[in-house]
Amino acid sequence: MPERKSRKDAVRNREAVLAAADALFARCERPEDVTMADVAAAAGVGKGTLFRAFGDRAGLLRALYEARLEPIREAAEAGPPPLGPGTPPRQRVSALLDAILCFKLDNRRLALALEESGNGSPYQAEHYEWWHSLLRAVLEQVPGLTDSGFTAHALLAATRADLVEHLAGQERVPRETARAQLANFATRILAAGPARGLSAED
Repeated sequence: MPERKSRKDAVRNREAVLAAADALFARCERPEDVTMADVAAAAGVGKGTLFRAFGDRAGLLRALYEARLEPIREAAEAGPPPLGPGTPPRQRVSALLDAILCFKLDNRRLALALEESGNGSPYQAEHYEWWHSLLRAVLEQVPGLTDSGFTAHALLAATRADLVEHLAGQERVPRETARAQLANFATRILAAGPARGLSAED
């Protein structure tokens, strides 16, 4: 019984921490202002509990991000069109990019905090590797496209959290405008044929 109670307490504490961190990042102006001490106080747990559960601030950010991302991940891996596997590749690429953009817009501070967490290159983050792998696999199904790996990187660059924050925060681009701009960008990229290399005479 004590062991079961301990596990329940751990689960409850984890949920409280994630909820507190979520609320703090949603309200903050600068993601770096949210500290582990702030999260612990808001969740009503000790800092030791926080560090044991998540390791460090980057670990907490990753856990919160992954929890938020999970419904989209499930829809993309096994859901119905337009995100799911049964969708024509060009349509699915556009839908996946739109889902990423909407997720970043809905979680602006959290996404920015994760990219700025000092956790190394954002290209090495688990969620980035997953998105890139998925997009590359879908792009490989597009007729005439021979550089799916690079194209996936280029398309994902248009959804980086710092760019999304700049467009939404500094330039005040409306949500629907940003979605339309990204869709048009993806359509142009996928409609373009493979670039011709320069010949030796050029």
